[in-house]
Amino acid sequence: MIAVVGASAAGLTTAQALRREGYDGPLTVIGDEDRMPYDRPPLSKQILSGAWEPERAELPAAAVAADWLLGVRATGLDVAAHRLALSTGDSLGYDKLVIATGVTPRRLPFGRCLAGVHVLRTMADALAFKAELSASRSVVIVGAGFLGCEVAAVARGLGADVTVVDPLPAPMVRQFGPWVGDSIAKLHADHGVRMRLGVGVTGLTGAGRVDGVELADGTVVPSDVVLVAIGAVPNTQWLAGSGLSLTDGVDTDSLCRAAPDVVAAGDVASWSHPVSGKRIRVEHRMNATEQGMAAARTLLGKGEPYAPVPYFWTDQYDIRIQAYGAFPAGAAHTIAAGEVGTGRFAALFAHGGRITGVLGWNLPRDTRLLRARIGEPA
Repeated sequence: MIAVVGASAAGLTTAQALRREGYDGPLTVIGDEDRMPYDRPPLSKQILSGAWEPERAELPAAAVAADWLLGVRATGLDVAAHRLALSTGDSLGYDKLVIATGVTPRRLPFGRCLAGVHVLRTMADALAFKAELSASRSVVIVGAGFLGCEVAAVARGLGADVTVVDPLPAPMVRQFGPWVGDSIAKLHADHGVRMRLGVGVTGLTGAGRVDGVELADGTVVPSDVVLVAIGAVPNTQWLAGSGLSLTDGVDTDSLCRAAPDVVAAGDVASWSHPVSGKRIRVEHRMNATEQGMAAARTLLGKGEPYAPVPYFWTDQYDIRIQAYGAFPAGAAHTIAAGEVGTGRFAALFAHGGRITGVLGWNLPRDTRLLRARIGEPA
């Protein structure tokens, strides 16, 4: 029997790939939510804005012949005995195991007892935040990464007064560096978002319910509702004592193997990239799909080194930013298609004498074609 821990996009893709590749034995998928797998990228956009009903984000899981244990968490793993401990108090034996438990949002170390403070990872999170957002005039978003910027765009579209706070000097600067970050900051400012950058959050105010966000410079930003979007940590707590290496998520080799008969895929998996030689972990939707398929092939004895060119995107207002590859700190960029002034361009990024990534701003076709240049001499 193959057990998949995590009814996530990565877990579902692995299950689908196992069946497609010819595995016809018992298959069990364990998920801690009370619903079948769904897509997460729409949560911060279409679900939050009300453009989609929750059902539209559902993935085609029912077509997979499997036993679905939903509302159940894996609480422990005995690798030697090939056995999982479950939150129900039962245990489950397996022949081969897929770990696809994803990540958990980081939270602020204060204000946890205040109503109106949200994170956004699950469908339940999105629906709870959506209900309060529609009745709120002022919104503070703590964190200017992908999630924070996407939610800021949606909240402005709904007419809210939005402030984004981040200790870094520009939005998404960790992902793309200051040049792109400055462009994203201007995009939001042009749409009326207040950007409080280069300043951290030191506290939340309110009696029972949040009414303000205290900043390190001594100011307080009034807020009816707060979204905390400061990143996430891999869901590996349940694997403590299992003997698996858990440096940054579940450490695997280039074939997604964490131990004999155990593979990992998706946000929780850290693997040795066979081309770069570095260990990486990617929290993006396309990686969940591609790594799930790679992990399935490994379990069936068909594995090959997993060496993807990472792809990710973000939609903000009427802008779609697409990116392939990597964007190391200090990478140089050059415009390879379009013009920055027109709002439609694609740029190549280079580091260490090689082209490492391509980023497109509302120029999907050119961005896709330029992907082929990744790895070329700069």
